[in-house]
Order: sequence, then C-alpha cells, then structure tokens
Amino acid sequence: MLFGDEHVRRYEETDGEVGHDWQNGVPTLVLTTTGRKTGQERKFALIYQEVDGAYVIVASKGGAPAHPGWYLNLEANPEVKVQVKGDKFAARARTAGDQERAKLWPVMAEVWPDYDNYQQKTDRKIPVVVLERA
Repeated sequence: MLFGDEHVRRYEETDGEVGHDWQNGVPTLVLTTTGRKTGQERKFALIYQEVDGAYVIVASKGGAPAHPGWYLNLEANPEVKVQVKGDKFAARARTAGDQERAKLWPVMAEVWPDYDNYQQKTDRKIPVVVLERA
C-alpha cells in the first residue's frame, strides 16, 4: 500500500499507472500546493471524484481537530497543480460553500465511507475542495 511521498513518487514516475487506483480501487490524484511559510512546492496524493468537469477532494486529515497542511496552503494560495493519471494541469482551488458541500459530501463519502466517520470525530466542518482547471 502506497502512502505519502512514496505514493506521489510512484504516481509521477508512472503517470498514475501505479498509485491512481489506491486502497479498494479508490481513485487518487496528486495535488501540488505552494507552502504558505516556505514557498516550496508540496505534493500530496489525495482521493478525488470528478464532478461536473471539476475535481473534488476532501480536507479530512482522518478527522483530526486541525485542517491538513495542504488545505492551509491552498487557502493562502489557491493556484495549484493537479495530476490525474497522465493529465497534468494548473488549477484554482476553492472551498465548496454550504449548499455545494451538501451536494458533494455524499459523492465523496460513497467513494470513501470513512469520511462520515472522520466528520463525526471532529468539531470542525471538514472542507470539501473543488479544483477547477485554470
């Protein structure tokens, strides 16, 4: 099972042939953010779904009390890079508003049912992020 930097490295080396289909066949993409403190590129393999031509990801961090670092990075700078299999593109990230989140959450929980458990574990409202091609 691939995790973290190793997941990203294998995904990039193989254009997603290794790494796109993750645990139980769940699809993943590679998100590149700009570090809000360092200005360095940071890469993360994240579960996604394509919805209406955009890519949707969830800032769950397993239900931890704080948002994941990648989410804080894209709040500071929403200009990101995305790789889905061999397709690499610039995108703009935005947090889904309440109504949109209500529509997207069940889509994401269907692909990764633990999202519902994560939300129950934390007091924070777990952000749903929409990545739109720039």
